[in-house]
Amino acid sequence: MRYSSQVKPISYLKANAAEVLAHLAERREPLVITQNGEAKAVLQDVVTFEETQETLALLKILALGNREVQAGSVRTVADVVARLRAERASA
Repeated sequence: MRYSSQVKPISYLKANAAEVLAHLAERREPLVITQNGEAKAVLQDVVTFEETQETLALLKILALGNREVQAGSVRTVADVVARLRAERASA
């Protein structure tokens, strides 16, 4: 997706805030806000933001899991099941 068509100056945002918010919710595309000709912020609807945060959380979990695998701190399923059964039997 190219964001060059979704670039507006901050003055446009100030003058058309309600319209911008409706557009964000409808199209679910981010909007780049510029100030003095430079990109300064990106606006997006809440649903897209939440989805992005969930995706980042999942990626972080995967990265942590990969680090554990590389460090060798993993156990086989059989070992884990055996340990859980032993704990259950002793309880």
